[in-house]
Amino acid sequence: MAENFPVKPKLRPTSSKITPTPEAKYWKSFKIPKDIETTPTKSFTFPINSIAFSPIDPHDFAATHSASISIFSGKTLEPKSTISDFSSTAASASFRCDGKLLAAGDLKGTVHVFDAKSRSHLRRLKGHAAAVRSVCYPHAADKLHLFSGGDDSVVKYWDVTTEKCLFNLLGHKDYVRCGDASPISDEMFVSGSYDHRVRVWDVRVSKSGSVMELNHEKPVESVIYLPSGGLIATAGGNFVKIWDVIGGGKLLHSMESHNKTVTALCMSKIAQGSGGEESEQYRILSVALDGYMKVFDYAKFKITHSMRFPEPLLSVGFSPDCYTRVVGTSKGNLYIGRRKGKVESEIVGGGSQWKIVDDDPSRKVLRPSYFRYFQRGQNLKPSDGDYLIKRPKKVKLAEFDKLLKKFRHKEALVAALKRRNPENVVAVMEELVARKKLMRCISNLDTEELGLLLAFLQKYSTMPRYAGLLTRLANKAVELRADDIRTSDQLRNHIRNLKRDVEEEIRIQQSLLEIQGIISPMLKIAARR
Repeated sequence: MAENFPVKPKLRPTSSKITPTPEAKYWKSFKIPKDIETTPTKSFTFPINSIAFSPIDPHDFAATHSASISIFSGKTLEPKSTISDFSSTAASASFRCDGKLLAAGDLKGTVHVFDAKSRSHLRRLKGHAAAVRSVCYPHAADKLHLFSGGDDSVVKYWDVTTEKCLFNLLGHKDYVRCGDASPISDEMFVSGSYDHRVRVWDVRVSKSGSVMELNHEKPVESVIYLPSGGLIATAGGNFVKIWDVIGGGKLLHSMESHNKTVTALCMSKIAQGSGGEESEQYRILSVALDGYMKVFDYAKFKITHSMRFPEPLLSVGFSPDCYTRVVGTSKGNLYIGRRKGKVESEIVGGGSQWKIVDDDPSRKVLRPSYFRYFQRGQNLKPSDGDYLIKRPKKVKLAEFDKLLKKFRHKEALVAALKRRNPENVVAVMEELVARKKLMRCISNLDTEELGLLLAFLQKYSTMPRYAGLLTRLANKAVELRADDIRTSDQLRNHIRNLKRDVEEEIRIQQSLLEIQGIISPMLKIAARR
């Protein structure tokens, strides 16, 4: 008897695709806009060592490279202007709280202050004995001061209006390479140095030194205040640390996700709506020489997203309106991403989860089969960075110009004579002379049209401006149409008046010559004396 064997169920292959998280979708939504899709990166010759966004809409951003600062439009993402008033490499650009001034240091130890709009060089703050790698304006309402840190291990607090250093803050024992201002106080800021120390300063108690000292255990490349003002993030080596300043400098977390040195940090935020109310989730963006940009949620102490770039990264910036992300590399490339769409939240399992939605989900995608496809863009208004190409205005031609274009020479001459504008008539006559058609036109004129010509010659032949052409034309016209003139009383009157005007002009010219002959010897005698 045959044995029965159980049939094994066929196993369906599981999908190898990993479903991206909502946060991953958010960060992947930062893409190159279509209008600059042909140039995905902005390339410079030298490394991009710092990126700074203006706090004022439309949030232009500045990138320092070599001995220049390039300012990009926050709307078009195209370069607006370049500041090249540096004698050495520029570093650490910083906008003032109102976005009107831009400060940066250089390798000769000078802090430069510029007008961000006109690029005028306003101040040179000299005092550092070595390169200035860190410059920062206060984030609050203070418009008169800034602080800087240099390779001379000194942190300086400046009065920009007088170009004087108010305080020399001593304590570091190696290069000061980074710093940040407190978001809640104009008098407090933090600095990081290659001596592995991070120091918190308060200019109100500057004589007692730093108010707090933190040991990062590696040369500090970047330091930032978190939005609450009570936490600090420091970067050095291949890790990022979060410190509680209010809690006495307690280390809260150490993130070691990079394989090489972390070079820059910046704050980013995600606008989130829930039940009609808006809140914000903050993230720390870190970039490193391994080419990775990491997104760190410091509320949950975990990495939420990672992005790979083909080059070592030196700087990163995120716009205050959460729509633009810029990364600078060691090879001089800027990777600019702009987000489209809005961030909304939905309640999932009692918790709030956010997602990306289109700006107008009900709007259909335009295709060539739609009439609106061919009408798109006609009602758009130009922005500040657009280059306008105006449609040339249609020139309205006079009647004689239209007739000349049709080679109707006689009609063109008559039309010009009827308008009684001497400039137009002479211009038409000169054109007919160039075409060798003037005498033929005169020979074809009827009696009435010939009367118009003779009346014009009588009135303007004696004017010096037109006499050269019209006197010769009058002689030719009389010779050519002598028979017609004899048979018409009106034409004879025109010739009689023309002869009288010419004789009168000759008498005037003779009188002027006599007067000139009398005055010339007198002028010569007066010149000898």
